Amino acid sequence: MAISDGIGTTIAIGPSTASDDASTITALTPYVDIAKVETIPEFGPSAATITFTGLDGKVIKRKGARDAGDIVVTFANVPGDAGQEAMIAAEASKLKYAFKITAADEPDEDGTPSTFYLIGLVNTNKVNVGQSNAVNKRSFSILLDDVHEVPAEPGP
Repeated sequence: MAISDGIGTTIAIGPSTASDDASTITALTPYVDIAKVETIPEFGPSAATITFTGLDGKVIKRKGARDAGDIVVTFANVPGDAGQEAMIAAEASKLKYAFKITAADEPDEDGTPSTFYLIGLVNTNKVNVGQSNAVNKRSFSILLDDVHEVPAEPGP
């Protein structure tokens, strides 16, 4: 499979959900695209590191609790965009929401792209009016509880 870049990648917000079951999350509708995404940082689970230092001078390491992480997604500020309005409403809520990131990495013309389904809380809604010769931006932090990946597949 060839490498890909971020051009064409989209992010969408889905409905609020209490589920973290992969089949439930992938079947949720509707997902509303969020306009003018600039940056989607790295995301995915990682385990905490547990260490024990014995008097013998050796450090023993173990994997601890897993954390899906947090991300801050940046957009051009587009007043009236349905996706950004949904994110603003989600930030004002205490509910968890589903998100869908669709990469532009189809292996061939008939293939399907990698799709990542995330569950999380929208924790911040910040506007950056920037400076001269810069686009006004809006960023949202999402506290992730779970990430489900559906890998890209070649067409028939």
